[in-house]
Amino acid sequence: MKRVVHVLMAFVLACAAGSALAQVPKPAPHEQVATTTPPPASHALTADDLSTFFGGLLPYMLARGDIAGGAIVVVKDGQVLFAHGYGFADLKTRAPVSPANTLFRIGSVSKLFTWTAVMQLVEQHKLDLDRDINGYLDFRIPPRFGKPITLRDLMTHTQGFEDTARDLLPETAAETNLAHYLKAHVPARIFPPGKVVAYSNYGAGLAGYIVQRVSGEPFDDYIQRNILEPLDMHHSTFAQPLPSNLAPLLAKGYTSASDGGAKPFELANPAPAGAMTSSVLDMANFMIAQLQDGRFGNTRILSQPTAELMHSPQHTSAPGLNGFDLGFYQENRNGQRIIGHGGDTIVFHSDLHLLLDANVGLFMSFNSAGKNGAVNDVRSAIFHAFLDRYFPWHVAPEPTWKEAKADAARAVGSYESSRRNQSALRFLYLLGQASVQAQPDGTLTVSALTDDAGNPLHWREIGPLHYREVNGQALLDFVADRQGRILYLATSENPASILQRMPARLSPATFMPLLGITFVILLAALLGWFGGWRIRRHYSGTLVLTRAQRSTRLLSRLGIVACIAVLVGWFLFVSAISANELLLVRGGLTPWMYLLYALGVLALCGVLATIVNAANAWLAPRRSRWVRAGEIILALATIYLAWFIVAFGLVSFNVRF
Repeated sequence: MKRVVHVLMAFVLACAAGSALAQVPKPAPHEQVATTTPPPASHALTADDLSTFFGGLLPYMLARGDIAGGAIVVVKDGQVLFAHGYGFADLKTRAPVSPANTLFRIGSVSKLFTWTAVMQLVEQHKLDLDRDINGYLDFRIPPRFGKPITLRDLMTHTQGFEDTARDLLPETAAETNLAHYLKAHVPARIFPPGKVVAYSNYGAGLAGYIVQRVSGEPFDDYIQRNILEPLDMHHSTFAQPLPSNLAPLLAKGYTSASDGGAKPFELANPAPAGAMTSSVLDMANFMIAQLQDGRFGNTRILSQPTAELMHSPQHTSAPGLNGFDLGFYQENRNGQRIIGHGGDTIVFHSDLHLLLDANVGLFMSFNSAGKNGAVNDVRSAIFHAFLDRYFPWHVAPEPTWKEAKADAARAVGSYESSRRNQSALRFLYLLGQASVQAQPDGTLTVSALTDDAGNPLHWREIGPLHYREVNGQALLDFVADRQGRILYLATSENPASILQRMPARLSPATFMPLLGITFVILLAALLGWFGGWRIRRHYSGTLVLTRAQRSTRLLSRLGIVACIAVLVGWFLFVSAISANELLLVRGGLTPWMYLLYALGVLALCGVLATIVNAANAWLAPRRSRWVRAGEIILALATIYLAWFIVAFGLVSFNVRF
């Protein structure tokens, strides 16, 4: 679930959801120029080869990433093919990780169990994927856009909610009551349902609550009885805190291995979105059931038609790009049809991948974020290396599109993630926009899309506004309206959100320099006033001003102080979040937000005073032209700041995030 609390990161879309029985989308016409060369010989997918492969890869990556420990399991054809633990479950006691008995918090991989429960009730005709979800709730999601939210929207993350982070990782178990959380944290709806993909933990929480209400039993109990027990997952639970028989088995969580300090048990809200704890061997059983269309041994958790429906494409942000099935997101790569899901808390990090046609599943989990969040690159590198070793695939060079340089120039600009909070944290997401830059050779870079070393990936156009990663497989599309104006970009590597194009006035390339100039002008004015006062005091001089002029001059000074305080205050607010994200998700900074909002109001009043003071200076016959010019420049600077305060929501008095 950590992707949820990364407010400066974004990481999809604008098509209606596909039909319930949709097949794999056919390639768009511009994709048909791609041809493949014969793939190199693959290694045999055997237990011995996996042991050699992971035995050489995992210890190195854990050490390089400063990660305490992890475990990995591979299943094939209904059997566990390989399972192993690496590193330490407890750095203090040096207890090794066990694939059978070491438990991990699996974060948002938990959602797959919630979605499976939904499909069980759909199969029993107790739920309808296309019915207004308000019909299943004991409170109402406010109407908007003239269209209700459905379970299909929740399962494809196209429900249109803004992102929420407050109380996501609560301090006490008493704060994890599902009904109370959902009723107290209803997010604003910022997109029409079924149109824009914007990953939502709250939406998954709603689905779990619907399972609870329709089944007539607590969500945790339903999952235990209908999924975990039939799959012999005896080391798994949604319970928070853990039951006494499982608590001693939980791996200690660390920021990094070198940090060494174990973190407390991480509670999660809403529970259906990320509260599950499991071992990798338990997760192997779940993967086997999904790969076998709901069958595990002699038991079924889903019928074959229901499982096939769950694994069928439902929504994509651009033709041919990976999108969403029902709950799973698509990860098609190396010529394989792949679905999966990732999961993160602050310290635990997991990934699940199902190669549907190969009947192979891969699950991994780690108990540290690692140095500078290295675990994210570690997970993707392991998965890609696994695919390249056992399912190698080459894409032949495609010709560069003839309009590459012109299209690159069209695409240049700033883009904001669809997964964002607009009510209270709009300014944070505007600060964190991605930048698209054109290169002299017609390729593009996107600041948010980097390689493992943090360098921007390069993208080459192979069709109209359709790009492939240079020396890679990933795809990127820009989607334009009928007039040719680019609306957003989507990538095959991140189906959970899109990056929407922003107007120039809201681009960091525009507002950051202007804001810097404004701050310098305000600070120079304040220092100039103070210096002038010191000089006049030294020489016993006075300003010849009327009473009204003195009053407006004093008020403008106080207004400038308020303006500077607003800028410095929000800078410190962002710095505090960067240093400790728990301050945000647990609401610790909420009182400071109210204070900063109040300062914003004072600053707006100060802007008015500065404008009046500039007018008085202009009309006063004894003021020099330099004084007049200075006051006008100061007034213009404060007018821009007033626009910034209003446009970026710094006086909204909204703490819904």
